Amino acid sequence: MNNLKVTFLLVLLTLLFVAIGYTFGGRQGMIIAFGLAVVMNFFSYWFSDKIVLKMYRARPADENKDRKLLAIVNQAAQAGFLPLPKVYVIPTRAPNAFATGRNKDHAAVAVTEGILDILSADELEGVIGHELAHVKNRDILIGSVVATVAGAIGIMASMARWAAIFGGYGRSSDRDGGGPFGLLIMAIVAPLAAMIIQMAISRTREYKADRIGAAITGQPLALASALEKLHKTPIRMKLDDRPATAHLFIAHPLSGKGIARLLSTHPPGEERARRLEELAATGLNID
Repeated sequence: MNNLKVTFLLVLLTLLFVAIGYTFGGRQGMIIAFGLAVVMNFFSYWFSDKIVLKMYRARPADENKDRKLLAIVNQAAQAGFLPLPKVYVIPTRAPNAFATGRNKDHAAVAVTEGILDILSADELEGVIGHELAHVKNRDILIGSVVATVAGAIGIMASMARWAAIFGGYGRSSDRDGGGPFGLLIMAIVAPLAAMIIQMAISRTREYKADRIGAAITGQPLALASALEKLHKTPIRMKLDDRPATAHLFIAHPLSGKGIARLLSTHPPGEERARRLEELAATGLNID
């Protein structure tokens, strides 16, 4: 049922992209937008890990400098019966982490320098377990596709805003496409709708990854403690200009101001920690 819901939301996201194409150029614009969506999904499938890792200037983990991190990833991968993913470190003090790639055989886990500084070994293991849960649940490909399409919607919405200001690129008639008024409406509605769809896909999967991650490591309380630290940290990644990738991270990386806070792609950190503490206290089977 959850996979059906995600498929439905991904279709909605693609249709939204196609709708923007229609406002630009009617049927021809709609066909072009659909073709672009297919191409983007193709590239996000094959190259998502390289694109995202390069975007954040991630470097491969060093066998000497990052020995503890590599040992934790290796242990968690074995516990989760997963192939060993590639491991990267992002040069920023903001504590966070994400997983990317097209499948469990071509996965990568990236952590920031900041998260290595503030978490204990058990807490870091909990975070790695969470990220490997995304790999196990095949969330990493979905997240990459969503990031690609949502990012493209943001770019096209910006173009639509300028097109509306200048009269729809000089189109003399509104019969083919949305016209200046339609472009303006789409420029406002499309990014908001994309963010809502992005949020709907991400939130339920974060709860599931917390649960499966706790099963992999056997330490739900360590993950709960890590989440509390991550959500209370005053240092955030400066990604307000790139909200399309926010859902990839274990903790919401934006500043938490205005609409970014209202439409966070992550459930509240306190609620995530509470659920993990409840699992530990009741002794439920967290598999």
